[in-house]
Amino acid sequence: MIACDCPTCRSDDPRDQRLRPSIHLQMDDGASILVDAGPDLRQQALRHGLRRLDTIVFTHGHADHILGIDETRRFTARRQQPMPCYGDAATLADIRRMFAYVFDPATPKGGGLPSLDLIEVTGEFDVAGNRITPVPILHGDRPILGLRIGRFAYLTDCSAIPETSWPLLHNLDVVVLDALRERPHPTHFSLSEAVEAAHRVAARRTYFTHMCHDLPHADTCARLPEGISLAYDGLTLNV
Repeated sequence: MIACDCPTCRSDDPRDQRLRPSIHLQMDDGASILVDAGPDLRQQALRHGLRRLDTIVFTHGHADHILGIDETRRFTARRQQPMPCYGDAATLADIRRMFAYVFDPATPKGGGLPSLDLIEVTGEFDVAGNRITPVPILHGDRPILGLRIGRFAYLTDCSAIPETSWPLLHNLDVVVLDALRERPHPTHFSLSEAVEAAHRVAARRTYFTHMCHDLPHADTCARLPEGISLAYDGLTLNV
């Protein structure tokens, strides 16, 4: 947190050093899929050696999930073809508005522009032969997308899961859930709400993401139920 001296912000535990939430999926067939492109994308790509992207899937259009879009120009330049970008209609409208220069034919091309192919998600879709199931969730009053790929599900920025979405979360090996802080929040699960949702999902393993500095890693994990823990930057899972 900017200008904060709390124990989490001053912690020397590397798991307390958190950049914006995003995940990279390396599929068995080699496909490289990014979920969300936040303002820290350049730093994350350099830190973790991300050299190739085939597709980006956006959960929603808030700044902390899309403001790294300009950094994707390096990947589109290497691909030499537009980057398929999936999102719901509201998210694609946010991208077109916030990055209007990318889509304006009058923009000078000298500095380089990301080349994006925006594709609206209206149901299940395939990315390089991999089936992705959108899981509708609520981020406050805004409907956004959670994602299910095989026996893995990712639900960031979630404050409620509609009843119609629960059947999409059956029989998971791993679920990643939003858990912002201890106190209630209008647009995110609190820690206790996330634990309750995790128990209902009943995946073999649950990880919480999108934590603020109210939740120090080690102390929080020590009091979570078995099978549930906080995620951390650089965590690698095999699913």
